Amino acid sequence: MTEIWTQAALWLGLALVATLVSIFLRIATALSEIVVGTIAQLIIGAVLGMTVLQGDASWIKFLSGAGALLLTFLAGAELDPKVFRRHWKQATVVGLIGFVVPFLGCAALARWGLGWSTQASWLAGIAMSTTSVAVVYAVMLELGLNTSEYGKIVLAACFVNDLATVIALGLIFAPFTLKTAGFAGALTLAAVCLPWITPRFFRRFGGRPSELEAKFLMLCLFGLGAIATWAGSEAVLPAYLIGMVLAGTVGKDHALIRRLRTLTFGLLTPFYFIRAGSLVSLPALYAAPAAFLLLLLVKMLSKLAGVYPACVFYGSPRQERMYTTLLMSTGLTFGTISALFGLSHGLIDQGQYSALVAAVIGSAVVPTLIANAFFLPRHLLPRNDDVDTSQAAEGKPSTLRDDDLHPDRVHRR
Repeated sequence: MTEIWTQAALWLGLALVATLVSIFLRIATALSEIVVGTIAQLIIGAVLGMTVLQGDASWIKFLSGAGALLLTFLAGAELDPKVFRRHWKQATVVGLIGFVVPFLGCAALARWGLGWSTQASWLAGIAMSTTSVAVVYAVMLELGLNTSEYGKIVLAACFVNDLATVIALGLIFAPFTLKTAGFAGALTLAAVCLPWITPRFFRRFGGRPSELEAKFLMLCLFGLGAIATWAGSEAVLPAYLIGMVLAGTVGKDHALIRRLRTLTFGLLTPFYFIRAGSLVSLPALYAAPAAFLLLLLVKMLSKLAGVYPACVFYGSPRQERMYTTLLMSTGLTFGTISALFGLSHGLIDQGQYSALVAAVIGSAVVPTLIANAFFLPRHLLPRNDDVDTSQAAEGKPSTLRDDDLHPDRVHRR
């Protein structure tokens, strides 16, 4: 156990460093954790000559996966059903275009530009067409945009994009089986029953120090995640859907959401984002940077060519449509999952996998930095009275000073 406690202290120490870096550089914590994970793996490996971080250890993979589950669930729970019903066409169109154009563009680059095989090219298209709900939600939460109607529309579009990614991966590489049907049935049953069961169960047994609500939700998420992986899908997909269907109940319980955020951001997501960064091999990228750079560039340009005109069509102001386009250019969860699927099934080799994972993680950092530096819609950032109202709803006194939500300080929230 000494080794495990030492590793845990090391990972949480890196998380603390990443948080301080994010405060100093005024960037999202999720992005600094990715960068710190990449650099830490390189430096520690060079100094000690071994993989001290051990990102493939089963307990680290579990905490990382649990962080992705809860983070994705919280992103779904932030969606306002009324807002989604009003703007479902916009979210669907933007999300589908955000998938199709990069999918075709990156697949064509891999096939004819990089000389990859047909199957490897299709996989590259899928991996690079994703949008990271985890990164987008983490950034929006830190800025306070997650509660705005704009933020909820963007998160809905991200979900549509990733849903299309999962469907494409299944249709192209994983044939429909009885397990798939069983997973679809279980997910449908949960989506129908949980909105009815959950509020009644919470009213009858909730409100106690034992945190029954959190245990119930994690039971549902882990159970559906197990069914998803059994069927050959991914655990984060049902997590987002369950968050969406419970947005009208759990999403309105501010105290519960706050406690779940404390667990998620305080313990679990550092393992997820730091592990994602540690997967990148900087020496391998230095030796062969062309594939990584081209894939990242084509993804960003194809997202721009697809998402930006769609936002123009729906009348988004210039600042907001550029910010939306750049946020939807991010990738992480489903991109790395798709690349790992290809490697484990022999569709791509180790070099192609490294290029894909590096491009995916690069797309989590570069577009977000550009978006927050040059296109942040500051007029949508919450005002002091918005935060005071939110804190009052959670039963907390307001402790913010008048300048605490200045755009230059909002990253500290």
